[in-house]
Amino acid sequence: MCRKKILPGEETDPGVTMKNRSIFDHSMFWKKPMGLPEEDTKNTHSLKRVLKPFDLVMLGIGGIIGTGIFVLSGVAAGLYAGNALPLSFIIAGTVCLFAALCYAEFSTMVPVAGSAYTYSYTALGEIWAWIIGWTLILEYGLAISAVAIGWSGYMTALVSTFGVHLPASLIHPFGIDGGIINLPSVLIVLCLTLLLIQGTRKSAGMNTIIVIIKIAVILLFVLLSITSIHPVNWEPFMPPTGWLGVFSGAAIVFFAFIGFDAVVTAAEEIEDPQKSLPIGLIGSLGVSVVLYIIVGIVLTGVVPFALLAGADAINAPIAFALSSIGVSWGAAIVSVGALAGMTSVILVMLFGQSRIFFAMSRDGLLPTFFSAVNPTTGTPTKSILFIGLITAFVAGLFPLAMVAELVNMGTLVAFAIVALGVLILRYRQPELCRPFKCPCVPYIPVLCIGTCIFLILYLKPIAHIMFIIWLCIGLVVYFLYGIRKSENRKHTPAEMPGPVHRSRHPESSLPDVMEIDMPPISVPEPER
Repeated sequence: MCRKKILPGEETDPGVTMKNRSIFDHSMFWKKPMGLPEEDTKNTHSLKRVLKPFDLVMLGIGGIIGTGIFVLSGVAAGLYAGNALPLSFIIAGTVCLFAALCYAEFSTMVPVAGSAYTYSYTALGEIWAWIIGWTLILEYGLAISAVAIGWSGYMTALVSTFGVHLPASLIHPFGIDGGIINLPSVLIVLCLTLLLIQGTRKSAGMNTIIVIIKIAVILLFVLLSITSIHPVNWEPFMPPTGWLGVFSGAAIVFFAFIGFDAVVTAAEEIEDPQKSLPIGLIGSLGVSVVLYIIVGIVLTGVVPFALLAGADAINAPIAFALSSIGVSWGAAIVSVGALAGMTSVILVMLFGQSRIFFAMSRDGLLPTFFSAVNPTTGTPTKSILFIGLITAFVAGLFPLAMVAELVNMGTLVAFAIVALGVLILRYRQPELCRPFKCPCVPYIPVLCIGTCIFLILYLKPIAHIMFIIWLCIGLVVYFLYGIRKSENRKHTPAEMPGPVHRSRHPESSLPDVMEIDMPPISVPEPER
């Protein structure tokens, strides 16, 4: 595989001196040299490569198909998109496809843990990497807690059909409807946390079993419902609010598609990442979008979309649809499928969150104990345990009404910045070896950025405000801790006392090698 070594400090602007240095010459804007992320995987803080392409596709489907079909489809159809629900799924899926192509180019160039965080570090600089990493912490953490709360609701309803009624104090958060703790949500998070600690191979195997179960349940719903479709229910196709409702629905169901990002967080644990990652990303997204569209068509054909906004339907639309056509036993099976779907989503989100913590810790931006790898299981045990405890605590004690929109906000920002990174690297470092190239550059990255911004505008203003507050908290943490502990300072001169300029080394084909006019500081000769 071809690779050219990028020397530290290569992005320093020409003619910079101590007197005229700008804020952009500060260490927080230094980029991580392209060769360093893979060098990190050769030290003791590295993960085992055990995943194959099929595992990646199952991992992606496990993270995508769950809450979106079994819960959010009712919210999107009943409150926003109406019969145009499939159109909302297509729009959200298209945005994710643009992002997946950009992710695929980056992930094959830098096949290590960290996802958008690592890509931003190499393309945009440390401060942007921190912002994206902090955003991903919010995205994954709230997604885990939200889906766990939904899992608890389905489990409570399922066991009640067998005459087992859990006390209100154990199924609601403190202060809500007489609740003390949402115990089922806590237990599912802790159980999956223990599973992840056992090793990636075991976790991937369990995820595959769960994915097969939930796909079978979805296909069963389609088969049972297809003869009960009434075309008159699809009239009118567009919702009363027109395209506003369609795009608002797309912004809501976008929550369902964030799971494919977890495929990229597993990059350091894939046996042949250059070939397997594009397959895992695009394959899982393609299968999931097709299933979402089919379910959207059948659901709105069986039940008038206005009924999906009712209290009995909005949180369990698939089960409600089957009950409405007299297939009550099918509704019970769908509840089992929904539990399986949500279980795999929680598992995949826990997996992705722990790898984000692992990567940020290995770079020094978070405490180093998060990057400790268990020599027996090859997993970042401390990261997994910490995240499991925190998300279980949130799921058990807090209601999260705004969680879907907050998660969407973080995801859309991450997607847009990854697309921007692809554009920047294509322009600044066109000579880099790219095992997979995003097609139609710059059009697809630009479309990705534009559509992400467009969907962000359709989220509620409170989501924007809360996201900004979260970013402000993150910047405080970065300037108090991360900027002082950053490992990137060990690869780049911490101070630049003499003039620095960009030039071409006389015997190197690499552009923009940094030269410092001061004898004690030197730049290594490029490899021949």
